[in-house]
Amino acid sequence: MDTKILLENGTNELEVLEFRIGNRHYGINVAKVREIITYQEVTPVPHAHPSIEGIFMPRGVMITAIDLRNCLQMGESRPGGLFIITNFNSLDLAFHVDAVLGIHRVSWADIMKPSATAVNIEDGVSTGIIKKDDKLIIILDFEKIVSDINPEIGLKMTDVQAFNGRARIDVPILIAEDSALLNKLIVQSLETAGYTNLTHTENGQQAWDLINEWKQAGTLDKHVQCVITDIEMPQMDGHRLTKLIKEDEQLKKLIVVIFSSMINEDLRRKGEQLGADAQLTKPEIGSLVSAVDGLLGVTEK
Repeated sequence: MDTKILLENGTNELEVLEFRIGNRHYGINVAKVREIITYQEVTPVPHAHPSIEGIFMPRGVMITAIDLRNCLQMGESRPGGLFIITNFNSLDLAFHVDAVLGIHRVSWADIMKPSATAVNIEDGVSTGIIKKDDKLIIILDFEKIVSDINPEIGLKMTDVQAFNGRARIDVPILIAEDSALLNKLIVQSLETAGYTNLTHTENGQQAWDLINEWKQAGTLDKHVQCVITDIEMPQMDGHRLTKLIKEDEQLKKLIVVIFSSMINEDLRRKGEQLGADAQLTKPEIGSLVSAVDGLLGVTEK
């Protein structure tokens, strides 16, 4: 199946690969998918997490196979089905699924946020829900799934400790991140580095609404000089937010830093074309602080 990204820059659209486990339908952003291959025998890893099936080496590259059925507490997968090979957070991983059903092009504005009564927003594994015909497709939070299996590959919070003890930095920063956990960790990291004037939102639309509110009130510089945004977010994604900011004569002076698990060659090129001032992949939280320091001219250690 061809998973080549065909979307133009900043359209607020994404392509979702729909797959099935049992009788449930799930989705993953095509931008994270490298290829889809038939199931292969894997070599078990001693003392590994129960959701890790083992390792294998397609085309000479070692890849960890993850039993997605097990991750979703639906039992254990049997041999057969497919592996969805992904790349995000600079990791190559294979997720074992029963079947792949197709690709849907959708707008982030049409992705519903999971209900807090059905999915715990912080601890759950869903970032959004798409209604397609008579079925619901649950978009899974693969970063959260992988972090739960191995917390060491999540945000490297220890990297931020080098910035501890700095004087207060009052430069206003606006954060757009839909993961409640990551949102909190980014705020904590910036606060540890001395940044105190922080506003955080759950998606690009909320951030854009605030920016326009401040612009109309004539208080833009007081509230935001730097925007840190994820790419994948419901309502409005980070590329669309970047495009809107950089195409506005009054707003284009704002520094925009894209902080995402999906910074590959294609998406980095897109970010550059949209005018992003910096792009970093999510594990490197210490590099995020250093990049923000450099763009804002902060030199105090």
